[in-house]
Amino acid sequence: MSNEQNTANDEVVKGTSLGRDAWLRLRKNSIAMISSFFLILIIFLCFVFAWFCENPNTINLTNKFASPSAQHWFGTDQLGRDLFSRILYGGQISLLVGFVATAVSLIIGISYGAASGYAGPKTDAVMMRIVDILYAIPFLVLVIILKVVIANPIDIAAGWTVVNFGWNKELVMRSANILPLFIAIGALGWLTLARITRAQVISIKNQEYIEAAVSLGLSRRRILFRHIIPNTIGPAIVYASLTIPGFILYEAALSYLGMGVEAPNSSWGILIKEGANFLETQPSLLVIPGLVFSLTLFALNFLGDGLRDAFDVRTSKD
Repeated sequence: MSNEQNTANDEVVKGTSLGRDAWLRLRKNSIAMISSFFLILIIFLCFVFAWFCENPNTINLTNKFASPSAQHWFGTDQLGRDLFSRILYGGQISLLVGFVATAVSLIIGISYGAASGYAGPKTDAVMMRIVDILYAIPFLVLVIILKVVIANPIDIAAGWTVVNFGWNKELVMRSANILPLFIAIGALGWLTLARITRAQVISIKNQEYIEAAVSLGLSRRRILFRHIIPNTIGPAIVYASLTIPGFILYEAALSYLGMGVEAPNSSWGILIKEGANFLETQPSLLVIPGLVFSLTLFALNFLGDGLRDAFDVRTSKD
């Protein structure tokens, strides 16, 4: 046998994983890679570099509406606060809303959809009708209702924590201020993922290896969590990458309406809302946060499109 045949046989034996194959296709997508580098830069600036910047809540009325300078890279707002610092700290809240809410929706959506798809037809029908009912109600209305309902219990729990454990009151209350938003958006953003996961599970549960697991006497729970759900991770990752910008946009809309993040916390939505009040006199207060916000959403969407193509085996030319 020739050396070429030996090499070919080694490659066949070695093979490649779905994740590695997806990564190789993703690297060929220049727009997705540029978007990923941009997102890494934004995350680094918001969560690392921000700690070395000026306190975003420091008020200096003698220096309000200052032009960009070496001290204030993006200038200052109507209260003399550094706009660059406020954008970075606001990005922490906006990005956390996107990532945390997406994580919550992934956990609920995958679990609910997998249970519905793997259960019998009667249980599946009931569970899907619940999803249909929730779909019929506008998403923002549900988020506002849920946020109002859970806000008071969380505030009470935060106060109890401060009294009994002596934790920093300001930090705890700020966390309690944004926690209802995380929960509300994440707890209601799983509906589409549940449908996607259900369809995947219905297709997977009839595969031969699942029938083999059943014949071996494995429990339904083990089959579901060890053999079925792991095979739905690819579509879930794609869904998550496309959902994060949507959740960030929801947070911005809620903050713009006064139902999102509350002072002294800040977010990109609040900065855009505040900047809109000074559009005619100080357009930079709206343009700069809006530009950062828009570029981040574009990058997330481009990366999501790239991941969708990378995990789609039909795009492979191998």
